[in-house]
Amino acid sequence: MLFPLLALAACGLEDAQLDMNVPQIPARFTQDQTGAAIQQTADTSAEDRGKISQDWPKLFGSPELSRLSQQAVRGNFDIAAAAARLIQAQAQSMISSSALVPSLSGTGSASRSYTPGTLRSRTAPFEASFGNNFNLGLSASYVLDFWGRNRALADSADWNAIATRYDRETLIVSTQATLANTYFQVLVAQDRLRLARQNVQIAENVLSAIKARMDVGTATALDLAQQESIVASQRASIPALEQSQQQASVLVASLVGRTPESVVVTGGSLERLRLPKVQPGLPSQLLLRRPDLAAAEARLQAAQGNIKAARAALLPSISLSTQSGFGSSTLANLLRPEALAASLAAGLVQPIFNGDQTEGQLRQAQGRQIELLADYRKVIVTALADVETALIAVRLTSEHEDLQARVVASARRAYEITEQRLQEGTIDVVTLLNTQLTLFQAQDNLTLIRYQRLQALVSLFQALGGGFTRDMRDEVL
Repeated sequence: MLFPLLALAACGLEDAQLDMNVPQIPARFTQDQTGAAIQQTADTSAEDRGKISQDWPKLFGSPELSRLSQQAVRGNFDIAAAAARLIQAQAQSMISSSALVPSLSGTGSASRSYTPGTLRSRTAPFEASFGNNFNLGLSASYVLDFWGRNRALADSADWNAIATRYDRETLIVSTQATLANTYFQVLVAQDRLRLARQNVQIAENVLSAIKARMDVGTATALDLAQQESIVASQRASIPALEQSQQQASVLVASLVGRTPESVVVTGGSLERLRLPKVQPGLPSQLLLRRPDLAAAEARLQAAQGNIKAARAALLPSISLSTQSGFGSSTLANLLRPEALAASLAAGLVQPIFNGDQTEGQLRQAQGRQIELLADYRKVIVTALADVETALIAVRLTSEHEDLQARVVASARRAYEITEQRLQEGTIDVVTLLNTQLTLFQAQDNLTLIRYQRLQALVSLFQALGGGFTRDMRDEVL
């Protein structure tokens, strides 16, 4: 009766075909004008702006940013926690793989017993007895992986470890992007501070000129009050910019895993940074370059292993066990051939009724696989959208910066002409005030737009997976 049961049960081990229905990958990104593949070589350098290296923040040309990025990879606490989770996942993989080989254990025991005389005789005299028992042996057991359940569980644990590794890589790219944006925040605050202090100086010079005109009666008290208001407004903007710079520096310290007082961010200027020109490559390459996509794919593979294991749990399990060793009542005779004892046993267990527990576990594993498949499809679409969004931001912020630079140049020329005519007395103070404010605002906007352009480039690097490339599976485990 058992053989027909096994034959029918074996039919259920064939894997059900899962409809992946993965979104179609386009031939090229809509916003990419080149459509070229990403070139990835071992000798990638910061000078080659079209290539993405593992240390991609150095492509912005700031040695300080590159150094801080490397410190963040080594010292960031979230990355350290992710590395610890990887150790746990690898350990779980070892635990799951242990079921594929027999277990062997050694045993040894020694005991001495005391038996009352009243148990040996009903009448007096009652004489107690003493007994010794010495045992030394080996025991082995093995569950035959006839249906591949143990192998499926081991493979699932392996893929989970791989997914955990990719989770760590995802966190590294994200941390590097956050650090770069925070560092740029320090720079933009420094640039705006310099502009604000320069504007204060310019406004004070104009204030002096207005005071001089009041002395000769060509300016009014209203003109003086308006200029004093501009001077005060420029001075009032400085504390907020200083606060932004200092707080961003503190955040940089926390990202590299150090206390604020132990990290000094020198900074500089946004204008000193390079603007790397990154080729996004082909959309199909994105499937190999995004660590979060690789993690989703690995978890999908792990779910497939869990389904195989759940199917195999419906079938009988066959176990083998053996014991051998020596036993003696005296230690001197323990290792004699006559003290040898051995046993061999085999067992078979077939689930018959357990309240649909096994069937429920199978359905749970199948539902988990469907959930992970949806996540995988979502990550693909999100990855493609991230690149397109970043490309749009890079292109438009570049155009915006060029246009704003023209605005600043025009505003500066207008202010210089106005200031000259003010000295000549051929222009009213109101016109000077307007051109002055226009120049101040245009300069500040230009700085903010360049900051947005740098942020867009960081988003593009992050959307492309930073410098991530998939390793071979054996290297991950």
